[in-house]
Amino acid sequence: MMKIATAQLWVLDQQEALDFYTKKVGLEVRSDVTMPEMGDFRWLTVGPAGQEDVAIVLMAIPGEPVLDADTGAQLRELTAKGATGTIFLTTEDIDTEYAELGARGIEFTQPLTDMPYGRDFAFQDPSGNNVRVAQLAPM
Repeated sequence: MMKIATAQLWVLDQQEALDFYTKKVGLEVRSDVTMPEMGDFRWLTVGPAGQEDVAIVLMAIPGEPVLDADTGAQLRELTAKGATGTIFLTTEDIDTEYAELGARGIEFTQPLTDMPYGRDFAFQDPSGNNVRVAQLAPM
């Protein structure tokens, strides 16, 4: 049986993304490894406490030879517009999460809202990626 281990978000600045996801969102560092033999490629992952088998890769947008200059520029522009990534998080106490994230300086793109599937809110990370947090209604 296969399982999801990691999902990736493109980020414009890995250190800024790391600070945002750990200090404001409250995720934990899973790995932070720089590989000199691969041109100082940095493998940086974060994840929620208590869910150690899942991580989000905060992936820097690469240059050549992986991406040519034009493609890299297009990807940076699309990422900044919020067009390249969304993560969906769930919680059992959405009111507390909303209040705590707001107190840590998160600027919401959608306030806490009742939806057909439960209640949720949204914000963007510094790179433009969308984050949605939901408390799902009982089924």
